[in-house]
Amino acid sequence: MTSWLLSLAFLLTLLPLTIVGQSAPTSPPAQASSDDAELKYVVYLSRHGVRSPTGKSVQYNQYSTAPWPAWGVPPGYLTPHGFHLMELFGAYDRMQLANEGLVRAKGCDDAASITVYTDSDQRTRETGKALAQGLFPGCSISVRFLPEGTNDPLFHPVPANAGSLDPALAIAAIAGRIGGNPANLTLAYRTQIDSLDNLLATCGTVASPQPQKRTSLFDIPATLSPGTGDHLAELKGPINIASTLSENLLLEYTQGMDASSVGWGCVDGSRLRSLMDLHTAATDFTQRTSTIAKMQASNLLAHIRTALEQAVTQTSIPGSPGKPVDHALFLIGHDTNLENVAGLLNLTWIADGRRDDTPPGSALVFELWRKRATGNYFVRTYFTTQTLEQMRTSAPLTLADPPERVPVFIPSCSSEDFSCAWPAFSTTIHHAVDQRNVVSK
Repeated sequence: MTSWLLSLAFLLTLLPLTIVGQSAPTSPPAQASSDDAELKYVVYLSRHGVRSPTGKSVQYNQYSTAPWPAWGVPPGYLTPHGFHLMELFGAYDRMQLANEGLVRAKGCDDAASITVYTDSDQRTRETGKALAQGLFPGCSISVRFLPEGTNDPLFHPVPANAGSLDPALAIAAIAGRIGGNPANLTLAYRTQIDSLDNLLATCGTVASPQPQKRTSLFDIPATLSPGTGDHLAELKGPINIASTLSENLLLEYTQGMDASSVGWGCVDGSRLRSLMDLHTAATDFTQRTSTIAKMQASNLLAHIRTALEQAVTQTSIPGSPGKPVDHALFLIGHDTNLENVAGLLNLTWIADGRRDDTPPGSALVFELWRKRATGNYFVRTYFTTQTLEQMRTSAPLTLADPPERVPVFIPSCSSEDFSCAWPAFSTTIHHAVDQRNVVSK
């Protein structure tokens, strides 16, 4: 055989290996087993459970030919269904913590080692109570919160006027991401907005003998201006309204409404996941923009770091939201809090088929571990959420049938197994936080 034929034969023997090597899917990095380290403390930053829309139906009816469904609770309230879902999540958290040896599987002995701190409004207070009831049924867990109507600077730094806030800088930060013109967002997401607008125009008309006149989403002027309430800057226009309406559809679905009431019978789980991209896009600009996130999340993230440091040192630190003897701290706030923290630390995830979504009951989880051999501490971060179908059907959560839970990588801190050594984690938080926006509790 000639030399060139020998070379060709050799290359052909390598080719299948090369193809396999290129096409084989890569596995996620291995994590240290519980034999190598022990879980010592967990901080959960959670959104409240399923609520009713925050506005009245008349506010949304102008955009649809059929009226939006009625809810049995006032606007923005946690529903009984939402309460039950958070009970299920609390029961699962107890199973998981017990499985790691952090608490006992049953009984009230560990109830005193759990702190639940919530925002002051009804949906967060009731979520905290539901989680506590699921964690330790029949036990006494104090759920702490400020008086109703009080703007807690942990969860509402803007209306609480906590620290150094600059609306003009927030507007510039958003403008710099959208080409200086809010109408660019309408162009960028025209296909998705058109899909929702068509749904609003055509669905539910059979059930409405006299379809109401409607305003198309594309008829709404796109503007960028100083914000109100929790927003330093306000993006108004098609993308903002589409974000609100798509989340209202999410609430209908996760509330377990009859299929004919979810998007007037036009929205199933698959279509809902697609429409939720509108909500994710809008919040990406208004809440995850780094300059805004630094102003709005510095206080909250600084207190999360303090709680973890207190667990490392086993020494009481003034202003910490938890106790040195705690095994876990549950902070119950809003989707904006999750998005702000994610924006500040440049965190991203995909869970239940959706990118960077923060559905009801979802949480960022910071686990503090200690290596058995050295005694050194490290942190692992996760995002967890019930799937849309688990929420819709009130599916029990077990270790065999758990909620979605995905690892989250912290840039400049996490290693290949997603662990972040405590000194590096502490330094990362210190550098990310603007101390001018940190206020003591």
